[in-house]
Amino acid sequence: QVQLVESGGGLVQAGGSLRLSCAASGRTFSSYAMGWFRQAPGKEREFVASISRSGGSTYYGDSVKGRFTISRDNAKNTVYLQMPRLKPEDTAVYYCAAALKFIATPLSEFDYWGQGTQVTVSS
Repeated sequence: QVQLVESGGGLVQAGGSLRLSCAASGRTFSSYAMGWFRQAPGKEREFVASISRSGGSTYYGDSVKGRFTISRDNAKNTVYLQMPRLKPEDTAVYYCAAALKFIATPLSEFDYWGQGTQVTVSS
């Protein structure tokens, strides 16, 4: 089992940037593919990005492709989401998730979830 704690959210103006972090408990972090999802009020949870166990493969949702970057540090049991050039439509609660797979993208493949961190982008 793994516990996930997100941090780094906040209020930022459009065009600004944030870096989210997700710290995982346990000694088997490198066994998990990791992902970021987001959920805006009244909308379904949306896939943002995922990264394979080793960090060698990454996938992005269409709305953030070319703008956000996911990375991980297995020595620190942490996954990151670098978010530059933020837009008001990026406003959401961002969730970190772990899947006991090499790589995962669908929400249904993730086994563990953090509590989320709020990102608000003002126009």
